[in-house]
Amino acid sequence: MSIWEVILAFVVVVLMLVALLANVLVLMCFLYSADIRKQVPGLFILNLTFCNLLMTVSNMPLTLAGIIYKSQPGGDQICHIVGFLETFLTTNSMLSMAALSIDRWIAVVFPLSYHSKMRYRDAALILSYTWLHSVSFPIVAASLSWVGFHHLYASCTLYNKRPEDRTQFVIFTGVFHTLSFLLSLIVLCFTYLKVLKVARFHCKRIDVITMQTLVLLVDIHPSVRERCLEEQKRRRQRATKKISTFIGTFILCFAPYVITRLVELSSVVHINSHWGIISKCLAYSKVVSDPFVYSLLRHQYKKTWKDIINKILKRGSINSSALTSESHNQNILQMNE
Repeated sequence: MSIWEVILAFVVVVLMLVALLANVLVLMCFLYSADIRKQVPGLFILNLTFCNLLMTVSNMPLTLAGIIYKSQPGGDQICHIVGFLETFLTTNSMLSMAALSIDRWIAVVFPLSYHSKMRYRDAALILSYTWLHSVSFPIVAASLSWVGFHHLYASCTLYNKRPEDRTQFVIFTGVFHTLSFLLSLIVLCFTYLKVLKVARFHCKRIDVITMQTLVLLVDIHPSVRERCLEEQKRRRQRATKKISTFIGTFILCFAPYVITRLVELSSVVHINSHWGIISKCLAYSKVVSDPFVYSLLRHQYKKTWKDIINKILKRGSINSSALTSESHNQNILQMNE
C-alpha cells in the first residue's frame, strides 16, 4: 500500500467510527424522548438516520477492504447487494434532506396552517414516495447488470462492464443524478431561501422595535445598548449560518462525487484513482455530518443526549459505589471471623 492508500484507509475508518457513534446517538435520542417522537420532522430524521447507519455498516467496510486489497471484496452476489444498497441509500438520504427542508419551509412560511398541512399521515406519504423513488433506480440497474465493483472508487456501485451498453448507461446515469442530486438540491435551495427571506423579514421587524426602544430609553447604560446591538447582529447572522450549513454540506459532500461520476462517462478525461476514492470519502462524510447538522446540535436533541449520558454515568457511579460498599462489608466480616 502507498502512503495515499494508507491515509485514505485511515480516513474511511475514522468516518465509520464517528458515523456509527453519531447516528446511534440520534437513534437513542429518538427512542428516549417522547417529545421528539411526537414531532413530524422526527420521522424524516429517523429515516435519514436509518439510511446513514445502513451505509456505515454495509458500504464503508467494503470500500475499506477495496482500498486495502485493491480488488473486489467478497463474491459477486455480495457486491451486487451492497451496490444496490449504495444507490438506494444515497438517493433516499438526499430525498430525506429535501423532505426536511419542505417541512421547515411549511413551518416558517405557513406557521398557522403547519399542523394541518404536515401531519404524520402526510409525512408517511412523503417517506413512501422517497422509498419508491429511491428503490426504482437500483432495481433498473440490477436488472440490467449495471452494478459491480468499480476500481476507481474502490466500491461496489453503479458500473457498466459491457461496451455495447455504454449509451444506455450514460443516459441512465444522467437521469439518475438529475432526479436524485439535482432535484434534491433545487428543493433545498428553493425552500431554505424562502425560509431565509421570512427570517430576515422578522429580523428587520425586531430590529426596528429594538432601535425604537433604544431611542426612547435615553438613560440606558452604553454597555446595555452595545449588548442589544450585538444581539441584533447575531440574530441576523444565525439564520444565514444555519441555511448555509444545510445547503453547503450537501453541495460539498455530494457534488464532487456526482461530478466525477458524470465526467467519468467521457472517455476523453482520465480520472486519478486517488481522486475517485477521495470523492467517495466526501460522499461518506455526509453520513458523519448529518447527525450533527440536523439533530445533535439542536437544543432538544442536545438536552436529550446529555440526559442519556448523565443517566448512564449516574447508573455507573451507583453500581461502583454499591460494589465498593459490598467489598467493604466483606472485609469487615472477614476481620470479625
